[in-house]
Amino acid sequence: MHKSIQLKNINLTFSHKVCFTDFSAEVPYGSRIVIIGRNGSGKSSLLKMLLEIVPQDIRVGYVPQIVEDFESLSGGQRFNAVLTQALSIDPDLLLLDEPTNHLDLSNRRSLMRMLKAYHGTLMVVSHDLELLRSCIDTLWHIDHEKIYIFTGFYDNYIREINIKRTSIEQELSRLARQKKDMHQSLMQEQIRAAKSRDKGEKSIDQRKWPTVVSKAKALQASETSGRKKSAIYDKKTALQEKLSELSLPETIIPKFSFQAADMGSKMLVSIRDGSIAYVSGQYVLSHINFSIFNGERVAILGDNGSGKSTLIKAILDESQMVKTGDWNAPKSQDIGYLDQHYGTLNAQQSVLECIEACVPTWTHIEARRHLNDFLFRTNEEVNAKISILSGGEKARLSLAQIAAKTPKLLILDEMTNNLDLETREHVIQVLKVYPGAIIVISHDQDFLQAIDVVSDYYCEDGLCQDKITMEKN
Repeated sequence: MHKSIQLKNINLTFSHKVCFTDFSAEVPYGSRIVIIGRNGSGKSSLLKMLLEIVPQDIRVGYVPQIVEDFESLSGGQRFNAVLTQALSIDPDLLLLDEPTNHLDLSNRRSLMRMLKAYHGTLMVVSHDLELLRSCIDTLWHIDHEKIYIFTGFYDNYIREINIKRTSIEQELSRLARQKKDMHQSLMQEQIRAAKSRDKGEKSIDQRKWPTVVSKAKALQASETSGRKKSAIYDKKTALQEKLSELSLPETIIPKFSFQAADMGSKMLVSIRDGSIAYVSGQYVLSHINFSIFNGERVAILGDNGSGKSTLIKAILDESQMVKTGDWNAPKSQDIGYLDQHYGTLNAQQSVLECIEACVPTWTHIEARRHLNDFLFRTNEEVNAKISILSGGEKARLSLAQIAAKTPKLLILDEMTNNLDLETREHVIQVLKVYPGAIIVISHDQDFLQAIDVVSDYYCEDGLCQDKITMEKN
């Protein structure tokens, strides 16, 4: 066991941004902490800082997000090799950066079992909901240049934020009604004053005493209204600041073209007794029998190295693949492809140029309106070069491409790896209303259920097994 780790007034700043300042916390032995936040908020940097901060008498095991050793191994195999090294010292403190990325289902289950059984202090950067829900009891949320600490489970954290957000929105609505009522009351007082003034002028003409009380009353009402309006404005500003700090993700409600929706129940992909090899001659999969209809959502599952991505390359008809059997699939221009590297984006283009190139017939206003749906709103955002975008921004722009020129078939290859929770939710929002068919490679069961995948194929032992219907919760 180690003594409580004391963190005092920690700052993380770069030349172009501030991640967080003046962070202090106590980490007792046995804590199970997850660090969450948007891409680029400083999560991985904070984890690395802890390596330098913790006392030297604490044994620390650390596994980075990107493992550069063991070049001959897959991503999942590299992670397991480094994790084994980290655990070999029997660490008091275990630091893991996005540990479930690249892990197949079997390795994910093994990792979850290990984390649940680990008795030391765990600090992990992750967006994996299964890990957050089953292995964590404290959240550090990096947001708005601060780190917010929440003791409890992730779902409780989101529930508390939603309750606070609802309360603030209701109070803002009440203030808006109060301001409207005050305005109407002042207008009525001004009307009464005008009538009284007219009556007073008429009294003067008739040599009667003028009525000056109404004018004074109207002035007093105006001054009172001004003070109340100022108080409402101040309270509204404070509430809006609190609302922005809650940082729930904005909602994307995209508009798709209707090309993909007009396919009826037509079969899009059909493979009968197929096999795949590389040009070098090495066979990867055989006896492939695979089909997908318009609107269907299918997952391709299997262990790391089982041939999942190879099957995708064959469906895309890439030149390095040799296929035998009966293969039918849409033309390349009717297939959209997204992976975690966003290879469909031209790094030299701006955000606006990307969409204008995708749909040349659109006017500037139409392109801006479309980008606005995907949260690219300011001139700075739409004119930014793709090369400087964050991973989350690239994901949103890739989805904007898909929505602008909707393909009949959308293929997703581990695209949620490295995405923060907010961008992950954006991806789900878009895919739930996408009208075409989807083939997805992912080990994230929560993600598969969220986008309504109802059947899957297994790549195993050189075979691609028949479709199996998944039970929905």
